[in-house]
Parts: sequence; C-alpha cells; structure tokens
Amino acid sequence: MFQPVLSLFLYFPEDKSEYIPAGITFLIFLIGALLTMRIFIAVSNREAKKAKELEEQLKNQEHSPRNS
Repeated sequence: MFQPVLSLFLYFPEDKSEYIPAGITFLIFLIGALLTMRIFIAVSNREAKKAKELEEQLKNQEHSPRNS
C-alpha cells in the first residue's frame, strides 16, 4: 500500500557524484547552525554576566546606609 507513495520521495542515484552538492550544502548549513548556536551562547553568557553585576550593584545599594 505504501510502496507507491514512498517511491515518489526516495531517489538513490546510480552516479554517486550526485551526492556531492547535497553534502556540501549540508556542511554549509551545519557550520552555519553551529556558529549561530555559539553566538547565541556567547550573547547569553554576556547578558547573564551583566544581570549578575546589576544584581550585585542593587544588593550593595540596599545594604548601604541611606542619606535621606
């Protein structure tokens, strides 16, 4: 029953050199995805550090004597 449906989407070329452009495209997108993930992690760590510094600054303000 599913054989005719699956045969519409599966294509295995006889000439294996047809896999080369797909492999190159895959590597380009994989490298792009990894770089994007690293950028997100770096920005997230930077923002976490800023938030931690702000939190410490606010805690220090709370504990210091007020001049009012």
